[in-house]
Amino acid sequence: MSKSEQSSAVKTTRPTYKRMGQQFVSGGAAGLVEICLMHPLDVVKTRFQLQGGANDPTRYTSVAHCFRTMYRTEGFLSFYKGILPPILAETPKRAVKFFFFERYRELLSFGQPSTPLVYAAAGMGCGLTEGFVINPFERVKVQLQSERNVKLAEQESTFSKARKIIKSEGLGMKGINRGLTATLGRHGVWNMVYFGFYHSIKKYIPQTESRGKEFAFKLLSGFTAGTLASTINIPYDVAKSRIQGPQPVPGQIKYYYAHRTMLLIYKEEGFRALFKGLTPKVMRLGPSGAIMLVVYDYLSSYLAARFP
Repeated sequence: MSKSEQSSAVKTTRPTYKRMGQQFVSGGAAGLVEICLMHPLDVVKTRFQLQGGANDPTRYTSVAHCFRTMYRTEGFLSFYKGILPPILAETPKRAVKFFFFERYRELLSFGQPSTPLVYAAAGMGCGLTEGFVINPFERVKVQLQSERNVKLAEQESTFSKARKIIKSEGLGMKGINRGLTATLGRHGVWNMVYFGFYHSIKKYIPQTESRGKEFAFKLLSGFTAGTLASTINIPYDVAKSRIQGPQPVPGQIKYYYAHRTMLLIYKEEGFRALFKGLTPKVMRLGPSGAIMLVVYDYLSSYLAARFP
């Protein structure tokens, strides 16, 4: 906890509406910064998760190979395919994440100091809430990211893709909200591990007057939390990509329920297939975990000091 937040906590155990608003804005800003910096790795991760087994003639063999192939065949801007849905969603998504994490933590603490279990449970709660908000955007994003050999300038717009999905498949879990259970699992598990781990080890971070060392400790803690959370939740992420992406046979839905999809992938492609895209995912969400916590913490502290 930052010094300004510590002093704020001494003054009152119940945050004001102004403070809640500051937390909401800080969470949204953290998400926007993170997505602008890390989106290319999300595109690469999705490409890996959508490709089939060893017999797939178009499969990527490594992260570097995927980057080279996309750059050569689709151009540099292809790394930003599907970025508009996350940009439109990241502000409310991250704002919801941090805002509801604080609310769930307060609720589950019952006025007492928060324990590691409370932090984990609050993380799970905010992740499930976040999943409901983000799922329609994720469906559109995955559809756009999956389109190979199409340059970004030639790709249909985000809104056109969303309208097409809604018109042909509807608003429900067979349409724009397909993959909801997998999204809830992905975000619930990720945030449970992320917040539970980070806040549990904060008390072991050495106290220092050096702002540089404090910054480095927060970056390292956030990076570790993001990496661990990404490794544990990736089977849900793979299932989500398969459910929300193009189906192997057009017109036939092969992947639908999260756990059934994971079991099917395991039976057909083996255990390792449930961890497809892990390298680009960790390359993205390890640093992302650090970026979000640092931006949130410093901006939240600044707003608390600037607008007490």
